[in-house]
Amino acid sequence: MTDILSFFLAVTPLALLIILILMLRVAVHYAVLITLLITWCIAGWHFDFSLQALSVASLYGAAKGLWPIVIVIFAAIYGYNLMLGNGSMTVIKQALAAISDDKRIQVLIIAWGFGGFLEAVAGYGTAVAIPVGILIALGIPPLKAAVVSLIANTVPTAFGAVGIPVIMLAEQTGLAVQTLSTHVILQLAAFNILLPFVLVAIIGGGIKAIRGVFWITLCCGVASLLPQYVVARYLGAELPAFAGSLGGLIVTIVLARYQKTDRAPQGVALPTLFKASLIYLFTFIFIVLCSPLFPAIKQSLGAFYSQINFPLSSTDTLLLKIEWLTTPGVLILLASLIGGAIQGSQPKEMLSLFFATLCQLKKSIVAILAIVAMATVMDKSGMITVIATTLVATTGIGYVFLSPVIGALGTFITGSDTNANVLFGKLQATAAQQLGIDPHVLAAANTAGATGGKMISPQSIAIAVSASKLEHLSGQIMSTTLKYCLLYIFLLGLGIGLFYTI
Repeated sequence: MTDILSFFLAVTPLALLIILILMLRVAVHYAVLITLLITWCIAGWHFDFSLQALSVASLYGAAKGLWPIVIVIFAAIYGYNLMLGNGSMTVIKQALAAISDDKRIQVLIIAWGFGGFLEAVAGYGTAVAIPVGILIALGIPPLKAAVVSLIANTVPTAFGAVGIPVIMLAEQTGLAVQTLSTHVILQLAAFNILLPFVLVAIIGGGIKAIRGVFWITLCCGVASLLPQYVVARYLGAELPAFAGSLGGLIVTIVLARYQKTDRAPQGVALPTLFKASLIYLFTFIFIVLCSPLFPAIKQSLGAFYSQINFPLSSTDTLLLKIEWLTTPGVLILLASLIGGAIQGSQPKEMLSLFFATLCQLKKSIVAILAIVAMATVMDKSGMITVIATTLVATTGIGYVFLSPVIGALGTFITGSDTNANVLFGKLQATAAQQLGIDPHVLAAANTAGATGGKMISPQSIAIAVSASKLEHLSGQIMSTTLKYCLLYIFLLGLGIGLFYTI
């Protein structure tokens, strides 16, 4: 009886979060704050977590949410806002639209390639909002533009915002970043190949639409997958989405020029495009220079760090390491300031946009800090262990097949692959240990599953609806993407389950 009570109390915060966000339509930042308070009460009352431990665990979680999650998201959106303000994003849109007039190729370039690149450097809805707008401007029906952009914004989210989902997963679980990254890519490999075909079929009105663009679609998928695998295995989590999106984008653009189709007349001069892309170019260069490819630079800059101790109890202290110069958020911010200045942004405008971006993200910042604090309390109080133990005892080895569903649920609730990993990453690793399998496998499955849940997340739907001006069709958009999401999660769970249990 006690075990059953412990399980139900342990899952109460997660159930409450679902009810508040999806059923009662409470704003995410309020819902998470309420849930954090309830988590405090349960952890203190039933799990004997002292007031000191509750306070310290919450402070540690909030600090970890601030650095590196919030700093990455803020820097990415700030850079994007600078490009909007100085007109660089308009130039990039024009360049993409001028490549081909074949709608099938356009969706590969814009929704898959460019959308994946936006997810790599910024995330936070830009990879849905911007492609939707460009596709509609090119004459694609708004409903189809919204659906394909949502479906395309799945696989890249595993390493979105400079790999922060996997980086946070590694921190939550204590697992190796490169090993996790490699497992994630392997689990999502088939979807890198299949999804471009799905996008083409949707835009063309059926499977027959693939005829005539089969090889370019296949090459697009392969060119996305191979660089991701190499980068994930040898460099870690920061650059796979960069490499995959650029690989798919470049190959598709090159092959598109051999298609028998007239390109749109208004092109963009190469120097103009180069200048418009400087913020993203500097971001890529800075992150590469601070990667394991250049150990001397990484080691020298990594020497500038601070370590904060959070004494949970007399025998347990939580350590937070803040790397001041090598954290992706700092590198993106530096790239944004240098690139924006070269692009013509004035200091006064840059300062104004800095505070405007901070104001734009204030609710999200509160939600992120609260959800990481909540996950930390659940972990350190033993609630995560109780949930994992019960689920494994109930489903046995069958849990492996269900593991991606947990990740998808996390993204569906929170709208974020990162938050899904913070919520459930430790649970998945604990379940794997109890099943006697490599914890990297199920931790990676959480991220892989979370990518599928992204396409039906209420936050993603809201962004797509706003960009397509289809407020009256939000239900139809969700019901359409839901079919693809269920198939995505089913195939993913089946593949992971069969591969790791047989």
